[in-house]
Amino acid sequence: MIRKQSLMGTETASSPVDCATETTPTHLLGGRVKVMQPAKGYRIGMDGALLAAACAGLAPRGKALELGCGAGGAMLSLKARCPDLALTGIEREPAYAELARGNAALNSHDDVTVMTGDIGAGFKTLGLDRFDLVFSNPPFFDDPDTLRPPHEAKRPAWIADDGLGAWLDFALAAVKDGGDIVFIHRADRLGDILTGLSSKAGSFRVRPIQPFIEKNAKRILVCGKRLGKAPLRLLPPLVLHDQGNRKHTPEVEAILRGEEVLGW
Repeated sequence: MIRKQSLMGTETASSPVDCATETTPTHLLGGRVKVMQPAKGYRIGMDGALLAAACAGLAPRGKALELGCGAGGAMLSLKARCPDLALTGIEREPAYAELARGNAALNSHDDVTVMTGDIGAGFKTLGLDRFDLVFSNPPFFDDPDTLRPPHEAKRPAWIADDGLGAWLDFALAAVKDGGDIVFIHRADRLGDILTGLSSKAGSFRVRPIQPFIEKNAKRILVCGKRLGKAPLRLLPPLVLHDQGNRKHTPEVEAILRGEEVLGW
């Protein structure tokens, strides 16, 4: 039975729950994971898939927390790769949180917890012990005036109302000493991420993600360790597309099928 938690208490849900909007099925990792997603709202894409593969590349053990889990696509992809990992997701939007609980049940994971809560309220409001791994694909924009307004159903996934700093602070508070923090974000926010985490974290590893080999990186994966002291390492880039007939490079195709992880 999937545990259904909110900041006000605990309930249980025994079967997948219908979201407030029309949903469609999506198969991930070559069919190993099935998730129901909103037809018009936020859906897991390449960023979430790479985030899960990067977390699996750490060979995590113990407990992991996803900030802003949405319908649970990244979290459940990580669970499929690391079945012994106990996972918790926090999601502000109740409909998405309910959908994530239903997707956990759909994939027969009874050790997945989804909490309804706001990142801006801080980690202490959850009343939880700290985690071995904290990971997130946070909203990419702080100011709604900097981009064309997204579909209203996608707004929570695009706009960080409390700013990127609130997500970084939450992660630092939620992870154990020696634990890992993994974020995927826009490449132009790398400086902000390193600055925001450096007060309590170090041993940073950064992997650029390039659309093509000759193009600049548009995304970055950042991994830091709470209280880490090792020098920063800039890793080889991951190139998404080649110039041949494939949609993705062979490495990315293998990651999407669940055959490879992103090592650090």
